[in-house]
Amino acid sequence: MKQKILSQGAEAKIVLNENKIIKKRIKKSYRIPQLDEKIRKLRTRSETKLLEKASKVINAPKIIKSNENTKEIEMEFINGKRLSENLNKLSLQEQKDIAKKIGENITKIHDEHIIHGDLTTSNMILLKDRLFFIDFGLGYISQKYEDKAVDLHLLKQALIAKHYKNAEILFNEILKSYTKSKDSKLVLEQLKKVEKRGRYKN
Repeated sequence: MKQKILSQGAEAKIVLNENKIIKKRIKKSYRIPQLDEKIRKLRTRSETKLLEKASKVINAPKIIKSNENTKEIEMEFINGKRLSENLNKLSLQEQKDIAKKIGENITKIHDEHIIHGDLTTSNMILLKDRLFFIDFGLGYISQKYEDKAVDLHLLKQALIAKHYKNAEILFNEILKSYTKSKDSKLVLEQLKKVEKRGRYKN
């Protein structure tokens, strides 16, 4: 089967090869070559570790192999529907059920101190009744309530942008599930502060 480019962003190119995804980190010509090499190598290593850690607690693509020298991560292809393109087509009850799963997933990764860094419905895939989180390229490990609150805030902004009609209902469902997190009280208090800061900036 011929390789197919699924997407190409500023950071990486995503290629489908048979039933595997290959994520290739792109060279940055504006960076000093040695520094670029180091950054891409570190980010490949970091994302591999995060994916391995996350896939122990939630549905996430399994790593097949990772190569820091070529800056490539090979992982399983989740042949489902991207949530960003399909959520609005579902009934409100179905959307709420999915929002509950999103909240459960965030709870599980945050309790492992994994910050996703790019929580949008574009980075979620629905496969039958299973929800997968993908693309941990901007993720990192942190125990800070602020970082967890910002993760949630970014998701709220993404819901408003892409799923405006039911964004508030869906985010409330997510927060209901998130209350099961061991740090939920402190994270949600911090979320209020993050949102206030956002309002003052606008």
